[in-house]
Amino acid sequence: MSWDGLQRETLEALGYSLWQRIDPQAVELPDDPLLDALLQAAGRNRDSADAGALYRSWPPLTQLRDPKAKRALWPRLRAMRGQPPA
Repeated sequence: MSWDGLQRETLEALGYSLWQRIDPQAVELPDDPLLDALLQAAGRNRDSADAGALYRSWPPLTQLRDPKAKRALWPRLRAMRGQPPA
C-alpha cells in the first residue's frame, strides 16, 4: 500500500512509523569492473532481471580477484550464456 503525503504526515503525527517493504531479490550491485566482466561473461548486464541473484550466488568479489577462484567460476558463466535470464 502506498500513502500520500497527507496520510504520511498524519500517521507520523500520531506516532506511527511507516515501514518500507524491500524486495528480497533486489540487490544493490557494487560499481566494480570485475562484476561487469563476470555479468558479461554470463551473457548478462546490470539491467538483467537475474543480475542480483547471480551476484549473490558468486563468491565475494575480493575472493574472485584470485585467478584460481575466477577460473573455477568460468564454466558456470559460460553455461549461462545461452540461457535466458531467470
